[in-house]
Amino acid sequence: MKEEVQQPTATRGWIRPYVRKQAVRFLAVSLIATLAVACGAALLFTSGYLISRSALQPYNVLMVYVPIVLVRTFGFGRAVIHYVERLISHDMVLRILSAMRVRLYRALEPQAVHIRSRYRTGDILGLLAEDIEQLQNVYLRLALPYTAAVLVYAAGVLILGYMDAAFAVLIALYCGFLLITVPVVTLLASRVIRKKHLKERSLLYQETADSIFGMNDWLLSGRTNHLLERLAQRQAAMADLDRRNRRKEWRAEWIMQCIGGGAVLLMAVWAGSMSTSGQFAPEWIAAYTFVTFPLIEAMVRAGQAVIASPDYRVSTRRLQEVEAAGTAEMEAKTETTTGVNSPAAPADASAEASADASVAAPASIPSINIKDGPSDAFIHLDGVGYRYPGSEGWSVRDIHLKVQTGEKIALIGRSGAGKSTLFKLIQGELAPQEGRISIAGVEAQAAREAGLFSVMNQQPYLFDTTIANNIRLGRQNASDEEVMAVAERAGLGELIASLPKGLETPVRETGSRFSGGERQRISLARVLLQNRPIVLLDEPTVGLDPITEQRLLTTLFQNLQGRTLIWITHHLTGMEQMDQIIFLDGGKITMQGSHEQLLQQHERYRQLYALDQPLL
Repeated sequence: MKEEVQQPTATRGWIRPYVRKQAVRFLAVSLIATLAVACGAALLFTSGYLISRSALQPYNVLMVYVPIVLVRTFGFGRAVIHYVERLISHDMVLRILSAMRVRLYRALEPQAVHIRSRYRTGDILGLLAEDIEQLQNVYLRLALPYTAAVLVYAAGVLILGYMDAAFAVLIALYCGFLLITVPVVTLLASRVIRKKHLKERSLLYQETADSIFGMNDWLLSGRTNHLLERLAQRQAAMADLDRRNRRKEWRAEWIMQCIGGGAVLLMAVWAGSMSTSGQFAPEWIAAYTFVTFPLIEAMVRAGQAVIASPDYRVSTRRLQEVEAAGTAEMEAKTETTTGVNSPAAPADASAEASADASVAAPASIPSINIKDGPSDAFIHLDGVGYRYPGSEGWSVRDIHLKVQTGEKIALIGRSGAGKSTLFKLIQGELAPQEGRISIAGVEAQAAREAGLFSVMNQQPYLFDTTIANNIRLGRQNASDEEVMAVAERAGLGELIASLPKGLETPVRETGSRFSGGERQRISLARVLLQNRPIVLLDEPTVGLDPITEQRLLTTLFQNLQGRTLIWITHHLTGMEQMDQIIFLDGGKITMQGSHEQLLQQHERYRQLYALDQPLL
C-alpha cells in the first residue's frame, strides 16, 4: 500500500514513471494481450486447415477430430484470455489514475491562493475530467496494443524466417510500412486539425463552466437564446473539425486495411507456391492465409492508436505545466520559510521527500499545546511583509500585531488594502517574505497543518447531500446528537424542526434550497463541530440584509466565546464586540485599537461609524 501512495516527481513525466512502477503488471498484460492475438491466429489457422481437410471428405471423422478440438480450445481460450487481459489492464490503469489524481491535487493545492488568477474554471474542469482520463488511453489504447502488435510482428517474422528467409524479409518490410509509416504520415497530416480541435474543446469547457456559474445573469437578462446560439456555434465548430479529423482517420484506416489485404494475398500466393514445391500439403494453404487476418488486425489497431497520440501529448503537457507551477509555488514557500522563519532542512531529507511526492508536504507536523504558547501573545506578527510574484508593490509590509488567546480582531479596509493577503499569511497559506509570524510558538504553516484554524468565508460551499453530511464535514466521526447540538447552537433548530426529513433533508446543489443566511448558519455549525481554537471569518455576512446580518453576527459572537477570532469586513457593524480593530490601507496599518479608543482618538473612524449606523 505504501508503494501505491508514492508519487513520481515532476521531472519524471506522467507516463513512463507509472509504467516502471507497474512494470510487472504491464509486462503481464502485454504478454497476455499477445497471447490473445496468438489464440485468435491459432483459431483461424486451425479453422483454415479444418475447412480444407473436411472438403477432401476424409474416410473417417477421426481424421479431423484433433482440429475440431483445437478450434474449440482456441475459441474459448481467446475469449477467456481476452477477458483476463481486460481485467488486469483496467486494474493497472485504475491504480495509475488514482495515483495521478492524487498527484494533480497535490500540484493544485499550493496554487489555491492564486488559482482563480492563473486558471479559468473550465481549465480546471478540463484537467480533472479530460486530461487525466485521456492518459488512461495511453496505456489501454496505445502502449499495450502497440506492444502486443510489435511482439506479434516479431514472432510472425521469426516463424516465417524459419520457413523462408526471403519472404520473411518481404513481409517484415511490408508490415513495417503498415505498422509505422502509414500512422506517422497520417499523424503529421492531421496534426493541425487536432490542435484546433483541442483548442475548441478547451474553449467549450471554459464557456460552459462560465455559463453555468452565470446562469442567473443570463436568465435575468433574457439573453439565454444568445447563450444557446453561442454554445451551439462552438459545438458546430468542434463537430466540423471532428468530421475533418475523422475523415483523415478513415482514409488512413482504409489504406491500412488495403495494405492488410495485400498482405493476405501475398501470404496466399506464398502458401500456394510452397505447396506446389512440395514444402507442405495443399490443405495448409487456407491455414496460412487465414492466420494473416488477426495479425494484420492487431497491427491496424496499433496504427490507429498512434494516430491519436497527439491528444495524449497535449494532456501530458498541460499536466506538466500545472505541476511545474505547483512545484515552483511550494519551493518558493519552502525557501521563504526556511530562509526567514526556520532553519533550513537538510538537502538529503528534501531530496528524499521529493522522491515520494510530486509536491512535497511538510516533513512533520509538530504537536502544539496552546497553553505552551508565548506569554505575550498567542498570535504574533513581527514586521511582516509580502508581495506576490511579479508584482512590484508590497501587498502588506511592516505589520506588527499581537493577539491574545480568545481576542476578537477585525481587519477593515477597502478592496486591495491587503486584508486578504494578511488573512492568508496568518492562516499559513502564504509565507512572509519579511518578518515572522508565530502562532502558539510555532510557524503559521505548522499551525495550519496542526489543525488550529477553522475558516468561514463569504460563500461556504454546500454539497448536494443532506444537512447532516454538510455539517459533518467539520468532523466526519461526529454522532447525530453532536451534529444536532451544533445545529441548534448555530440557530438552525427551528428550521430543521420545520423540515419533514430534519437533518436528512437534501440541501441541493450549492445549497440552493436555503437562503444566504441559512447557508452561513450551516457553515457556522460546521465550524462549531470542528471546535478549533482560531476561527477566521472572511466577510461571512456579505450579501445579507441588515437584519439577517445582525442576527448572524449575534449568533457568531455568542457561540465563539473564548476562541481567537479574526474577522475581515468592509464596514463597522458589530465593531463594539471587537477587542482590536485594525484598518489597512496600502498594505500598512493606519489605525489600530478598540472601538472605544478609535472613537475617542480618530475623527475618520467616528465618521465611518456614523455612516454605518443607518445600516444597523
